Amino acid sequence: MTSNSPAQPASGPRERRVSRRIGAIAESATLKVDAKAKALKAEGRPVIGFGAGEPDFPTPDYIVDAAVDACRDPKNHRYTPAGGLPELKKAIAEKTLRDSGLEVDPAQVLVTNGGKQAIYAAFAAMLDPEDEVIVPAPYWTTYPEAIQLAGGVAVEVLADETQDYKVTVEQLEAARTERTKVLLFVSPSNPTGSVYTADEIRAIGRWVEDHDLWVLTDEIYEHLVYDGADTGSMPVLCPYLQDNCVVVNGVAKTYAMTGWRVGWMIGPKDLVKAATNLQSHATSNVSNVAQRAALAAVTGDLTAVDEMKVAFDRRRKTIVRMLNEIEGVYCPTPLGAFYAYPSVKGLLGKEYDGTLVETSAQLAEYMLENAEVAAVPGEAFGSPGYLRFSYALGDDDIVEGITRLQKLFS
Repeated sequence: MTSNSPAQPASGPRERRVSRRIGAIAESATLKVDAKAKALKAEGRPVIGFGAGEPDFPTPDYIVDAAVDACRDPKNHRYTPAGGLPELKKAIAEKTLRDSGLEVDPAQVLVTNGGKQAIYAAFAAMLDPEDEVIVPAPYWTTYPEAIQLAGGVAVEVLADETQDYKVTVEQLEAARTERTKVLLFVSPSNPTGSVYTADEIRAIGRWVEDHDLWVLTDEIYEHLVYDGADTGSMPVLCPYLQDNCVVVNGVAKTYAMTGWRVGWMIGPKDLVKAATNLQSHATSNVSNVAQRAALAAVTGDLTAVDEMKVAFDRRRKTIVRMLNEIEGVYCPTPLGAFYAYPSVKGLLGKEYDGTLVETSAQLAEYMLENAEVAAVPGEAFGSPGYLRFSYALGDDDIVEGITRLQKLFS
């Protein structure tokens, strides 16, 4: 039997064009702010963007030269092992021993498409559905999304400016349940720049061991520590955790290589093998040219890194001083990374030019529209009432941007 009537709309699952799993993922708030700032700049507006965590320095010449040479070598035009170039994995192991004192075998290294993929791969390899991950807040926006995508549940533990944005063992224990499987640990921190002391790390490490948990420690900012802060790598300070610890790192922040997309995870061989199997189906190998550039980076000395750190330290002092000159703003001095994370609670609940600003998200919008200054609101990091300012931009832009805010809120 046939009919000339119009086809009926599909029903059931076909009405959902995007899966629930992917549909639940939020856009990266930091990249969103950065994209909006760049779009306004393209329109001719003099926007100063404090949003993206991206060094303003070019990648050092010797690293770029290694990539150029790699482009011309036919061996880099072909597939290579999914887990990374053997010589790069070896160099990462040697660099890790040199920089943090952690001795690992190259078989414990997986080279990934940036640190984000390393984080997701680690969680995907560790978590079963509904396993819980304790996530200290303020947190980088990607962590909860990666946990959710891997089937886990992020359990947030908030530390505010009165504790230098660092969680305590007591807070962690209060958040622990029978489903807790992993602690996420980040020092130096994005977004706050906080750095845990060696003693604080040891205390948290002992708690992790006492409850037989995994720990994922993100060390992407390992070289950006200021004022002689006494700190270290968790698996070095707590060697008994090494069989239950995953370290995530990469070249992006240290060598001004955010666009090259090379990161890595280090962990027990069985976990790394599982994550490598995942990568073999998800992406195959990381770009060989980028891997060759990363090889030059991690085998070179740290002269360029130290020069960048001097500039970041100078900018850190400038932005903290200037933010604290704004009435209603309190900015602790960060000891690591390249972020300032001031409380702006004193600016909220007020009218500005007839506009009532009640949240830090609204405040960020007001700043962008009226001072052409872009910063990321604390809502993106699980802690409303704050703003994140990256000081990985030029000195003059920092002074100009914060001066605009001083005038806006005077």
